[in-house]
Amino acid sequence: MSENTETPQKDVDPKLLEVLVCPVTRGPLHYDRKAGELVSKKARLAYPVREGVPIMLPEEARELSDAEAK
Repeated sequence: MSENTETPQKDVDPKLLEVLVCPVTRGPLHYDRKAGELVSKKARLAYPVREGVPIMLPEEARELSDAEAK
């Protein structure tokens, strides 16, 4: 019997996605389900989503590469 070590990613509540904005730019966010991140191309940041909860702190965000920011 093999164990699955991956924790399934919980989706973000769609109603929450409608009202969330980037805390840096106040602009729109795009939910990248595969990466488990909320992306702000204008701020060039990707905010993590942990257990279905968006972590909207700039210091927790990952900087986007040039290719990702396009």
